[in-house]
Formats: sequence, C-alpha cells, structure tokens
Amino acid sequence: MRGRPSPGLVALAVTVLLLSGCTSTGAAGPAGTTSAGTATSAGGSASAATATPAGTAAGGTAAGTSGDTASTGSSGTPSTGSATATRSPAPATTAASTGDLQNTAVTAGPAEANRVVETAIKDVERYWTAEYPRLSGGKAFQPVRGGYHPYTRTSPPPACGREPAQYQPNAFYCPDGDFIAWDSQVLVPELLSDFGPLLVGVVIAHEYGHAVQNRLGLSRQPTIVLEQQADCFAGAWVGNVESGASTAFGTVTPQQLDTTLAGLLQLRDQPGTAAQEPQAHGNAFDRIRAFQDGVDRGPRTCAAYRTNNLPVTEVPFGTQQEAATGGDLPSFQDTVTVLDESLESYWSRTYPEVDPGQSWKALPVRPFDPASPPACQGRVQPDPGAAETAFYCVSGDYAAFDAVRLGPALYQRIGDNAVGTLLGGLFAQAVQVRRGQPTTGRAGQLEIDCLTGSWTNSLLAGSAADDIRLSPGDLDEAVAALLAFNRTEDTGGVSGFDRIAAYRTGVLQGLPGCS
Repeated sequence: MRGRPSPGLVALAVTVLLLSGCTSTGAAGPAGTTSAGTATSAGGSASAATATPAGTAAGGTAAGTSGDTASTGSSGTPSTGSATATRSPAPATTAASTGDLQNTAVTAGPAEANRVVETAIKDVERYWTAEYPRLSGGKAFQPVRGGYHPYTRTSPPPACGREPAQYQPNAFYCPDGDFIAWDSQVLVPELLSDFGPLLVGVVIAHEYGHAVQNRLGLSRQPTIVLEQQADCFAGAWVGNVESGASTAFGTVTPQQLDTTLAGLLQLRDQPGTAAQEPQAHGNAFDRIRAFQDGVDRGPRTCAAYRTNNLPVTEVPFGTQQEAATGGDLPSFQDTVTVLDESLESYWSRTYPEVDPGQSWKALPVRPFDPASPPACQGRVQPDPGAAETAFYCVSGDYAAFDAVRLGPALYQRIGDNAVGTLLGGLFAQAVQVRRGQPTTGRAGQLEIDCLTGSWTNSLLAGSAADDIRLSPGDLDEAVAALLAFNRTEDTGGVSGFDRIAAYRTGVLQGLPGCS
C-alpha cells in the first residue's frame, strides 16, 4: 500500500499491455532459452508460505514455473470472468493420488527427481499428442527432438545456442537445440519435498509449453506474454489430469491443487519488476490467472494470448522510498488504521449498489488480545481458516480480529495487504449479513472473496475518494493470504483455487463483477 502519488507519477492500474515491436529474449536461463523463473518471497517480505497463523499453505523455496488466472469467454480470448467460477465443487478429501505418482511432498534425491520428471514428460506428451492437432489445423504433434537433460553442478546442461553450458537451479527449454533441461540436484528435489510431484509436472508442462509455442509459430511475442502463455498451457495439462485422463498423476484433490498454487506463488517476479523488462515472467496474481485460464478453459484460450488481450498488473515501484519499504505501510498499527478507513469509505460509497435504498452503517473494528476475546453470540468467520482469531459479530454488528498474533504475523510474514485481505473479508461478511445474503457454503464464500476483491479494485484504479492505492506486490500478498487462510474441508469444497478466481473477478471487474 502507498499514499496517493504526486500528479507526475503514473497511477497503478490494471492495464492491457501494448508492447508492439517487442521480441522475446527468454528468461532466467541462458540467453535464447525460455525458463521457469526464479523464486521470490511474497510482497517483498517473508515467504507467504510461512504465514501459518490462519493455517496453512504449503511452503518452501524453489525456482521454476508459475501460473495465474482469469476465466475466458467463448471467443477463446482472456476475460475477467464472473464471481462464481465455472468449476464444479471438488470433493473435500485429502486422499492421495491413485496414479503412478503420489501427489504428496516427498524427500527425494536426483534419481527420484529424474524419475518424476521423466514420468511427467511422458504424461505431458500424452496430452499434447491428443490436443496439438486441434490447435495446428490437424498437424500431428512432434515431441522435442533434442532430448531431455537432467543436470547438476558437476554435470551442467548442454550449451544452448551461443551460450556456454552453465549450472543454474532452474528448468528451461532451449529453442535452438529443441531440448528441455532441468536441475536434478537442487530444483526438482526441493519442489518434490516442499510441494509434491504435481508442481514438478507443472514446471515440465510449462517448459513443454514453450516447445509448443515454437511449433505453432507463437514465439515472436514479448517475454511476459510467452511466459504466461506457457503457464496457461501448463494449466491446461493440469485440467486434463484433473479430469482423470492421466494414469501417472491420478486424482488431483483440492488440497493438492492449492499446494501447487502455493508453489507457483514462490516462483514469481520480484515485486517492482516492470512487465516490459526482457526477463519479466509476471507477478503471482497474473501468472496464477494464466494457469487457472488453462485449467478452466483449455489450450485454445492459451493459444489466443497476445499483447493486446492479456490483462497484466505487474508494474515497477513509483519511488525509491516505496522500493525500499517494499510498498508496505510503516507499521501494523498504521496498516489497520489506514485500511479500516479505506474500507469504510469504500462501502459508504458503494453499499447502496448491492442493497438498493439502504445506506452503509459504520462497522466498528475491534482488535483484541486472544487471551480475552470479545464476547459475542453469533460469530461468523470471514474465513474458516481464521478460526476464532477473526470474526464478524452478527448480534453486536462489529468486526474483531486477533491483533496480537494473527494480524502482526500477516503484516510481517506476507505484507500489509494480507491484513487488508483479512479486514476486507470481515467487511464483506458484514455486507452479506446486512443484505440478507449467505455467508457460508460455496456461494457465500466466493461472494465474500469477490466483494473483497471489489474493494481492491478501487485501490488499483486509484479512486479519488481514497488516500491510498496498491503497490507492486500487494495483489500477490492477497493471493498468499487466501491460500494461507483456506481450509477446503471447512468451506464446503471451495478450494483456494476457486477463492483466488473469485477474488480476481472482483479485482478486475469491480463490484459489478460480483453477484
């Protein structure tokens, strides 16, 4: 979050990139390669995966691909979707995969890492053998010709084009040699131990997505478009696995999909990266949009990605001071005060739109010590994962949250907009109760997340009524918070995947996008 900029600064807003004349130079690997990206922490602070107080996204560090979402229209081009995703509710189960690979985190060395990668390669090729002709006008799919190359510090990958062989903890596709290479010493073992085989499969599917781009003649686009298109292709493969078509990966549960998103969150650009930078892959918000596009809409939507239809929110920091602070407000106390005021201002302006003829009544926010929480009959949690640490009190018509452990942990471990996401959910809870709409179940949870996103939209667009607006990294902080809060078994089968999609609808469309 940051204060309103001077007139000379460009306002942060959702934009459609118009990068005509740009060409891709690849990313984070040898020049001329397309790679998975590098690991970063959420919001310029600590890793989002460490935010456990509201209980529980998988964590770790890695380097690899990443994804992002939005739903699409029937034309096959990206769009912002609707508040309720098109996905059917998934069963709330933690059962392991019934395929050859168990989609749970495992401790692995190079041999096991290579076995998982080779299994993933075969499955991704199975997928493209069937799907590629539908995108190519009937032409058959041709697997990569240059082979597959695991490498280590002492045995580097093959040279790519004019670049000499060198070790990097990465995975990449080399268009010159038409081969895929991966670090079997550090990268893949860490992905397996922190997030499980499905994320490894996504990394490989992303790299194979670059090979598909090459074959379809889609490679002459800006890097950020190519990377998010590869994220989308990876998501399309996951959607196919979800359908039960893969004997290798078997059943994908909501928890496994959320764990994969948590891994993708770590693999985004550093906050403050400009979308126009030659090596830009995208922030987590955008890359997860692209990934979810593929899961929900399939490869034809991915193949339609172009510079003039891809919504990109990644922008650089506006000032040196903002870069130094990572865009966070000065303290947790300042964050609560400023965001409370912003939410009050937003709902005072917009509540009549969702409850015609009614005006907004100020919502008291009561920070509390969990040793002595306020008494309330009829508590409603804005997020089941927050348990007793944050709630909207129906009988007292106030919001309350743990300001000793939960709030400070969100601020310190993720960033100020993680606190904003918590408070936004409390206000959205009050909106639902006051207008007589559900607060539980699939519909209620997704509407709360969309309403929270609609407030974020007002900050993204820089409404004149607000004294603050979003900083680079803030959207990623919200995604991290939603994953950390979510407990699929407590939300009627609503996964973090679905909740992020609903939140994004509110962010991109504003209040009209929510039901």
